[in-house]
Amino acid sequence: MNRFLLILVIILTSTVNISNACTIIVVGKNATADGSVIVSHTDAGPDCRVHVMPGQFFAEGSLTPVYWGMVDLGRPLGDYGDTLGMIPQVTETYSYFQSAYPQMNEWQLTIGESTTSMRDELKLNDSTCKQIMTIEQAQAFALQRCKTAKEALKLITALMEKYGFRPSCVGESESLVLADTEEIWVLEIFAVGNEWTPESGKPGAIWAAQRLPDDHATMIPNWSIIKEIHLDDTANFRASVNYMSEAIERGWYDPESGKDFIWQDVYAPVPREWATSRFWLFHALYAPDLPELPNRWTTDPFAGEDQYTQYVEPLSIYPFSIKPNKKLTVQDIMAFQRSTFAGTIYNKENAPGWYYPGPEGQMVHSSHATPFPTEDMRKLLKINRRRNVARARGEYGMIAQLRSWLPNDIGGIYWFYVDNAFTSAYVPMYAGVTDVAECYKTYDKDTFDDNSIRWAVDFVDNLLYLKWQDAVKDLHAVRGPLEQRFFDEQAEVDKTFLELYKKNPKKAKQYITDLTIKRQNETLKMFQDLRTTLITKYTNNKQGI
Repeated sequence: MNRFLLILVIILTSTVNISNACTIIVVGKNATADGSVIVSHTDAGPDCRVHVMPGQFFAEGSLTPVYWGMVDLGRPLGDYGDTLGMIPQVTETYSYFQSAYPQMNEWQLTIGESTTSMRDELKLNDSTCKQIMTIEQAQAFALQRCKTAKEALKLITALMEKYGFRPSCVGESESLVLADTEEIWVLEIFAVGNEWTPESGKPGAIWAAQRLPDDHATMIPNWSIIKEIHLDDTANFRASVNYMSEAIERGWYDPESGKDFIWQDVYAPVPREWATSRFWLFHALYAPDLPELPNRWTTDPFAGEDQYTQYVEPLSIYPFSIKPNKKLTVQDIMAFQRSTFAGTIYNKENAPGWYYPGPEGQMVHSSHATPFPTEDMRKLLKINRRRNVARARGEYGMIAQLRSWLPNDIGGIYWFYVDNAFTSAYVPMYAGVTDVAECYKTYDKDTFDDNSIRWAVDFVDNLLYLKWQDAVKDLHAVRGPLEQRFFDEQAEVDKTFLELYKKNPKKAKQYITDLTIKRQNETLKMFQDLRTTLITKYTNNKQGI
């Protein structure tokens, strides 16, 4: 039988949990091309708006709210949801970028987040549990109060133990990366179940943390990556007092078995393909000599359909971190976060349904082929639902570049995008800016707004479907030079800032603020102009209807 006829009878059932969509990549300072620390986080919470929360002063003895709903959209900017409780406030807080998941402050302290899976027995009932500390609220407190990754680690874990970890993303566990200009820590937090109370005297969370070696990189694909924990090595490991005892009491680990205690195996359930595919791609690109690494590179459109016989590798083959095969750049991380698994078995753009017989009997790849087929497209063309790294249903993401050799205000570059990383543009903000463009603070998912960067990107994203293979080239033709110009101008921006900073730090901050707003408005206009180009070139009146 002709293999192309098989698509008429193949029903693919691979599914994706849309909540498990955040990919973190972090790179130590000795593994980057310029000596910066790099942190990235894609596809964050629904509220893609970003604004600067200025530092403030408070009276001794003040209290501050613990919010529920910070990640959600649908409220005015600055409304962070319902109040679950109050905790002591500090007398001074620092300026930071506030979005669904707050990520960078004025000291270049940066936090990336990825929701992970945990055992059902640890999950909470929101209507009865006593825990109040969500991961996004803890991130905000850390950015308000801390200057370094170690300080943030100490504060967040103390908050989780005292007030109890309350999962806010589909009731699952969380992984954070805490980074400053010198080091990176990976922190993984699991809930303790519904029976915990603040009066119990027990920690309100199970957590472990491991330091990333300075010459290493790692990736978190919505899955635990910490394996063995060596608490005697205090320079590289931390954990809650119950990190092992909870597993022993629940029968998940027997210390008499002679087996090593492997954190990842004990607390995370059976791995799923939306995580293993990203584990594989990261290591295939940056540690291709890893023993037992499967070969999943292919141009065969049918190779991705062979899920029945495909082996899913054990996560034990992937180490906590790797020394990458080259020094990594911000551009490398951008490329990974935009990946659609081109050239692999996971590539939906190369699915058999996109091919049709040509006049000479050869198979022709459709100009409508897209790595982001809609639900109706997948049903019609029998395309699987495997997730990309980049997400068509994205919210926002960032790459933070932390540079120790410059003042914090200019040293921390916060490359920010909205919607889908594949389509969107990364635009640099700086740790010391005092404001952002209105178009980055504006978004209502139910009402189109021409002054919203999110709607502008989404508009283009939709128009690409008119003729994807051709239209995406028009996108690259304008977005590529825009982003490259931002990189090319950076040395001059640094120089101008430093000259102003020596004379008047306030004017230096105003310079980078004005520059950031100008670039953000330029980016908005680029997408607005691009939509005109796309509808003109690819209107359905020109497609042989």
